[in-house]
Amino acid sequence: MNLRIVTVDLENPAISAAWLDLLEHYARDPMGGGEGLAAEVREQLPGRLAGRPGFHGALAWEGENAVGLINCFEGFSTFAARPLLNIHDIVVRRERRRAGIGQALLAWAAQRARQLGCCKLTLEVLSQNERALASYEMAGFKPYVLDPAAGHALLMQKILKEETA
Repeated sequence: MNLRIVTVDLENPAISAAWLDLLEHYARDPMGGGEGLAAEVREQLPGRLAGRPGFHGALAWEGENAVGLINCFEGFSTFAARPLLNIHDIVVRRERRRAGIGQALLAWAAQRARQLGCCKLTLEVLSQNERALASYEMAGFKPYVLDPAAGHALLMQKILKEETA
């Protein structure tokens, strides 16, 4: 496998198109919601994301084909008083899974986090995504626990509706 991991440049139209195609591939997967991205999101996302200073992303290339992506965002750990890097999206093309591409993308994220002086990497994963869970465990990820008696952390969300004027 001739795999290259390259930092995403969303200002480059060809790179941006390959990145968006992989994100759409993920969004159409059952583990990505199964519905794909809304047309307005596809249109606006690269430009909006390119201007965010805390965005760090990479594409995995085999020859001229983009086969995987990872999107990360810088956060901050108040307990460590240092930045952290959150892996928000990771996807490998369905036909290229189980070939080490995900592990290479996770290694890229760990290297980027070290360069940024981060204390840790974080990510979220669906509890029934057994393949992803196994991959993350292989890369050294564990459930977030402060005190075993208190249990492990759960990801929760509250959808905010846009307010109209």
